Amino acid sequence: MARHTCWGCGLAVVLALLATPLLAHHSFGAEYDANRPITLTGVVTKIEWTNPHSFFYMDVKDEKGNVANWKFEGYGPGVLYRTGWTKNITMKPGDTITVFGWRARDGTNWAHSREVTLPSGKKLFFGPPAGTGDGGNTPAVEVR
Repeated sequence: MARHTCWGCGLAVVLALLATPLLAHHSFGAEYDANRPITLTGVVTKIEWTNPHSFFYMDVKDEKGNVANWKFEGYGPGVLYRTGWTKNITMKPGDTITVFGWRARDGTNWAHSREVTLPSGKKLFFGPPAGTGDGGNTPAVEVR
């Protein structure tokens, strides 16, 4: 029995698999507002070391004692390891931390993280700078 190989079908499958992570990727300016910096202190509730971005969640108390859970986005695991992070050691659920970043454009409890101050006082970057990623604070898209 002759075996038939469809190169076009195989190529389509490979391209679809390669494109899948790109669908989840977005620019800073599309999701976050460089004009809305935020610094919050709270207790870490969950950490997700995922690609292309990692996330951590933190319970933050307001001035009235109400608790809100915030989601912070940052680098993927490879970059975190290279910049000094160790999974399940550097930061763990239950740790009280302070994070600086920028709020989401939609006004929810979601932010792009930049710098995390750990319980020891040590500061590490969890995400890139605002804007185009080159260190400036110019949004990647025009803001009106």
